[in-house]
Amino acid sequence: MTIYLADKLPEQAISDLQNLGLNVVSKPQTTAADLEQGLEDAQVLIVRSTVVSETCIKNSKSLSLIIRAGAGVNNIDIEAASNLGIFVANCPGKNAIAVAELTMGLILALDRFLGDNVVDFREGKWNKAVYSKADGLFGKTLGIIGTGQIGREVIVRAKSFGMPVVAWSRSLTPEIAEELEIIYADSIKEVASKADILSVHLAQNEHTKGIISKEILSALKDGAFFINTSRAGIVDEDALIEELKSGRLKAGLDVFSDEPEFKQGDFTSRFQGIDNAYISHHIGASTKQAQLAVAADAVDIVRGYVQDGYVRNWINRSEQTDAPWQLVVRHYDKPGVIANVMSELKHADINAQELSNVIFDGNKTACCTIQIDTEPSADILESIRTRQDEVISATLVSR
Repeated sequence: MTIYLADKLPEQAISDLQNLGLNVVSKPQTTAADLEQGLEDAQVLIVRSTVVSETCIKNSKSLSLIIRAGAGVNNIDIEAASNLGIFVANCPGKNAIAVAELTMGLILALDRFLGDNVVDFREGKWNKAVYSKADGLFGKTLGIIGTGQIGREVIVRAKSFGMPVVAWSRSLTPEIAEELEIIYADSIKEVASKADILSVHLAQNEHTKGIISKEILSALKDGAFFINTSRAGIVDEDALIEELKSGRLKAGLDVFSDEPEFKQGDFTSRFQGIDNAYISHHIGASTKQAQLAVAADAVDIVRGYVQDGYVRNWINRSEQTDAPWQLVVRHYDKPGVIANVMSELKHADINAQELSNVIFDGNKTACCTIQIDTEPSADILESIRTRQDEVISATLVSR
């Protein structure tokens, strides 16, 4: 089996993959355009931020598993993968501390004008009169949107700075907020209206795209900070730029919409020249600690797939099929039994949408559960039940 690494992974991860008996092709400078040419032999593709498009997926005939070495999977065309029966998995939570640390770093940098300090010093300019006018963070209210693993790591660090936290998340309840010792808010707008600093920690999907709207940004106080270390599409970027150019807000961003796809080189961005925006180079998860943890998790997913045929953190699995019927067949564990049952269903034009088979102690009997789209006739059920020396019982259940 060939594993293609389109982004850089630690040498230990490469060694671990090779020790599984796999052929590892490591090309960390791969671009989205390179991938679109197709992967001829690779069954598994591991990426960090490189885009995996529909074209790449269609042109990669052997591909069966895509692993995002990180949490968010918006750089992968999930629908295209699902349509071709390709597994997509991720490694959530392993970079939470790294992203939380960068979040706090951007907040500190904005408050103390650290980027401007460095630029002026390198140009031989001394500006203590300007840069000694920071407000300080103690007592400032930090608004958190999204209280998953990253959001919670930020909360821990903010509290150590003496910052009260107000938060909103779809999963946050008043009871959980009390346990976290933070203030619960009913809406994103309520968080924005109370916050001196608003930080976003959401995955990008159809529910969150543009969720930080012009209305939300307008609700922030004059002089507030906006921090985004999640995904660019979560914020209305046009509205954000308008607020920044007016001088009303300051922003610390690790992500932005016109971010280059290549790893290194010259580029232009509409954020260039906006003095009150500090932009880092999409490095939120890029610490050695985080990369080692993420890489180890990606290797573990590959190991499970190769050795057991099981994909941990399978993203594009249907939570529940639409099949309204469930056929439970207890049977003797011998060759051809399941094939014969499936043949009966096929002849009746019944589609099996999901199947699982478990073995009992002693390896003599098993139970096969089949989710089917049509109710079998009494004759079909009788035909299955009366298969001599194969089927113990067959039970049909409405779902």
